[in-house]
Parts: sequence; structure tokens; C-alpha cells
Amino acid sequence: MSAASGIRVVAIADADSFVKWAASLLGSVSRVRPHLLLVRTPLTASIEQQRTALAGTTLAPGDVTRIGFHEAAAWLDGQRPDVVLLAGRGPFVRLMGRVIDALAHRPVTVSGLPGMAIPAQRGALDYRRHTDLLVVHSHREVRAFEELGDRIGVHLPTALATLPFARRRQRMLRPERIREVAMVGGDGRGRGSVAVVERPAPTAPTAPVRRPATDIVFASQALVPVGREERAEIAAMLVRAAEAEPTRRVVVKLRSRPGESETHLEREPYADLLPSRLPDNLVFCYGSMADALETAAGLVTVSSTAAIEATALGVPVIALDSFGVSKSLLNTVFVGSGLLGGRSEVVAGRFRHPHPDWLRDNYFHPEAESTWWERVEQLVALRRSGALPVRRVPAARGGPLHEAWHRASVLGAEDRTVQGAVALAVGAPATRTLAALRRRRRPSDGGTWSDASTDYTLEPNPFDDSIRR
Repeated sequence: MSAASGIRVVAIADADSFVKWAASLLGSVSRVRPHLLLVRTPLTASIEQQRTALAGTTLAPGDVTRIGFHEAAAWLDGQRPDVVLLAGRGPFVRLMGRVIDALAHRPVTVSGLPGMAIPAQRGALDYRRHTDLLVVHSHREVRAFEELGDRIGVHLPTALATLPFARRRQRMLRPERIREVAMVGGDGRGRGSVAVVERPAPTAPTAPVRRPATDIVFASQALVPVGREERAEIAAMLVRAAEAEPTRRVVVKLRSRPGESETHLEREPYADLLPSRLPDNLVFCYGSMADALETAAGLVTVSSTAAIEATALGVPVIALDSFGVSKSLLNTVFVGSGLLGGRSEVVAGRFRHPHPDWLRDNYFHPEAESTWWERVEQLVALRRSGALPVRRVPAARGGPLHEAWHRASVLGAEDRTVQGAVALAVGAPATRTLAALRRRRRPSDGGTWSDASTDYTLEPNPFDDSIRR
């Protein structure tokens, strides 16, 4: 954790997507060598997920420590970091915030979200309100979280970073793919082919890849679409895309292997929705998205951050709009991008690049505008001088039993306290009742989740995505 600048940095994380984000974000700071502290929860990344998440970053396995929650305070007291990046879902961030509140040597606390965060959600901001800085990744997100904060009375400073997966990189593209429209496979009339359109001018020399880039990669998501029928339609689309051109692979990129956890709970896995007899060229992939994109001629997703990662590599994209464009599908960020398209376009391979006007406001701002680390250094200087006010986690409204319920909800079986067991026994039915009441009170018109004029929401999200597993 030592650094030329004298700033000691630790990221505290659990789930796979936050591990990847934290390692990539901190690895982009040349003046520090961060350490990653993985706290055991039901969501904690497996060793294999950790290996995938760290691939391509500056962090090595020796830069990672795995501990239980009850060891965290002593470990942090011993290390005395100047900066802690809290990288996890909201309840995890709040729980670790309570640990930091009890430290004798208080670090600057930084939080953020591991991908695209449009719409800005009330819970995402509220759970992180006690941190000193919120890292966001686009000018649009800066505006959205500031507007949301004004609405709910949470004034948390934000700072702009380049999304770690959005740093422009280039692949060696075969000459036939560099033309404005290029066909891979097919019959020459657009059937069973990949058409690359709206390609921006190359920005840097290209580097070779291992294999020709002909795959169609599908970036699956646990949360969207929610319904089994819609997810089954996507599964059928993938089969049709594979059958339309047997010489190209259709790669279903999954985040977790059987038995592993991931950030969000997937209730309808694509592996269960696809037929038992698959085309030979329809395959599953559990490695890193960066590896999958190395041989991709196109990427398809509903609203995964993988679309930004693909764009950074020059891989064309289709953001599925077959089920609509709405905040509840997390795809309103793509309005105006030129990337929205339907299932038939995926099967035909009509992928495209985003419109240049969309890029600067959405994750592709100039690197010089990403000043988050400079903000962190300023906060460290203020903390060392005693001039930075302490932002503490507010006391739970229900007192110690409520805090015990919150802790046990995050830690699952890792919480072995009697108080936690009692709190869960009492709190679980109570939270189900409260959730049902909230659903009944939800505005009939969908409230801010249906308001297309804003980039934030005020009501609880519509996903059944408990942190308890």
C-alpha cells in the first residue's frame, strides 16, 4: 500500500463486479499501489471470479487479503490507510462505514458504482451518503446524482472518473472489417452476417489479436429483463443467431459458474432457458469480458456496461430495445446513442457504433476531465490537517436490534451472533410486510421510474434483488 505520494489506499469489496471495478479504478492511479480487502459475505467473489476480475489490472493475488467481517476493524487499525474505497452494494457500504466510524485513525472514504448508473437511484445515493466522495463515470451521471441529491436532501460531493472499462483500446481488425460495411459469413445479401456500420475514424494504431474477430457475444444480466418469457425470447434469439451462420460463434458471457454468487440475484438463468441440445457454435463463457471481446465481431446486451467496454475496443454493439426503453430496463442511457436495436437485427448481425455526439456526455469524456484522484488527494490533505468534517453513518432508527438485522442481512451465515439470529427471525417477516406495503403505495403511473424527463428515480427499484441469499 506504500506510494510515492505517501497515500495508503485500501479497497474493501465483496461481490465480483465491485472487485473488478475497484481493482481497475485504483489500478489506473500510477502513484499508488492499492490493496484489496475482500470481506466474506454470501456475495463474495470466488477465487476464480477474483482471478478474472483482476485480469488486466495492476493488482496481483498478493495484493488481496480475505477476512471475516469481525476481523476487519483490527486489520484496518493495523494498516492505517489514508483512503478506503468502499466497493459493494449499498447495505455492505453502510455496514463497513460503521466499522470505519469506530477506527482511531479515520481514513477518507470513497464510494461509487461499478458500471453505468443511469438512472441514479435513491437507494444508491442514500446508502453512500456517509462517505466523503462519490465517484461517477460520466457528465450525465454527475448531473443525475446532483439532481437526485437536491430532491432528497443528500449533499454528497461527486467526482468524475473514466469508467475503467471505457479507456480506449484498439484491436487488430482484418482489412475486410475496417470498411464502412463489412460482412463476416453469410450469403452476401445480409443474411447470417455481421454488418459493421457507423464506425468512427480510428484513433490509434491497432494491435494484433490471437484469433479473427467473428464472435457474437451476449452480455447477460441478472436483473433485466426480469420476466421469464422475455428472457426466454432472448435465449431463442441466441439460438437463431447461431443457426443463421454456423461458421461464427455465439458466446453467452455469464458472470458466475454453478455454485458461485454474483452481485445481483439471477432468478431465471439463461442456462436453464436454452434448449438441452444447443447448436455447436453456441457456447458459454465464464472468463473476463475483455477476453470475450478480443474475438467479438459484435456485442449484444440489454443494458450491460459491457456495451461501453466493447465501444472502447471498437467492437460494434446492439442494445436490445425489443422489450422497450425504460428506466426499469436500465437502458434509457442508450437513447440517442444509435445502439438500440431489436432481436432480428442481432440475428442478421447488424451491429453498430455509437454516434459521436453521444460519447462525450456518456462515459467517453477526455481523460483530463477525470479529476477524481485529485479530489481524493485534496480530501486526504484536509483530513490530515483536521479540516475535513467527519461524515458518520446515521444511527439505525430501530436501535441495536435494527443494526443487528442489517448486519446479519449483509453477512448471512458469516454473522454468528445471537442478536443477529434474533433480529433476522423478527425482521424477515417485518421486511416482507413493509415491502408489500411499499408495492401497494407505488404510484399507479410508475412514478419517477416511468418519468422519461429525468435521469433519477425516487421510489424503490422494481427488482426483487435481496442481498440475503
